[in-house]
Amino acid sequence: MQIMNGDAVIKSYSIALGGSPVGHKETEGDERTPEGRYVLDWRNGKSGYHRSIHVSYPNEADTERARNAGEDPGGMIMIHGQRNHFGWFSPVTQRFDWTNGCIAVTNAEMDEIWALVENGTPIEIRP
Repeated sequence: MQIMNGDAVIKSYSIALGGSPVGHKETEGDERTPEGRYVLDWRNGKSGYHRSIHVSYPNEADTERARNAGEDPGGMIMIHGQRNHFGWFSPVTQRFDWTNGCIAVTNAEMDEIWALVENGTPIEIRP
């Protein structure tokens, strides 16, 4: 993952994604991370993970696609640190795609992202 300012890369991070990382998120529980343009719209400093910033998935196109398929698109996609009390385990967990569709980083990286990124920041998630 890269934090950008215009065309300049400010910082790069290794990330863990959903347990089925190939392909765009389509339904609740598919363990995929959405792909496309979204907004980081709110944050939670007291989540079950070390801080979390919400990705505005699903957008209108995601919702319509799921509705046409008779499915629930899911939601609550976040950028977050490690599960609370397990930050010490990140050298292992960050080697695998282990989330339910969220984007995970180490706790130290999440602290940095928390400070760098404001609510309303656009995010583009690419395969």
